[in-house]
Amino acid sequence: MTLYEGPIFRVERRDGRDVVVHAPVAAVVAVDLDGQLNLVRQRRVPVDASLLELPAGFIHDGESPLEAARRELAEETGLHGGEWAELTTFFTSAGFTDERVHLYLATGLHRGEATPDDDEELEVARFPFADVAHLIDEISDAKTLIGLLLLARDRHL
Repeated sequence: MTLYEGPIFRVERRDGRDVVVHAPVAAVVAVDLDGQLNLVRQRRVPVDASLLELPAGFIHDGESPLEAARRELAEETGLHGGEWAELTTFFTSAGFTDERVHLYLATGLHRGEATPDDDEELEVARFPFADVAHLIDEISDAKTLIGLLLLARDRHL
């Protein structure tokens, strides 16, 4: 039974519990040709703060997670090309939502012109790849923490 339906999510009653039904998301740990990690800073109304995050966005109907990741990265940062690998897929908070994030690593990316959506106010932030371990202490967004921790583990940072 649907309790609420909005433009981004809906709330359903399942087995006596309220469940937030959310579209899947693709996110990218993006490292450009200069060896810079590219994040975006954007205002998040629910937490009343600007957060440093991985480029990410909804996977549209008929779009694969990889296609969505490539599209979102290009829109938000202008980065494109490079080598891509899937890092993991995870639920953001399985206690109340079915939101699933498909997380990719993209390296050797070429710079281009960003074309964010009209309602997105983004600032691209670039960091030396060697600073990834230190950035972990500054991040409060879960998908970004997961991406950076996996990157640090795999690259032994």
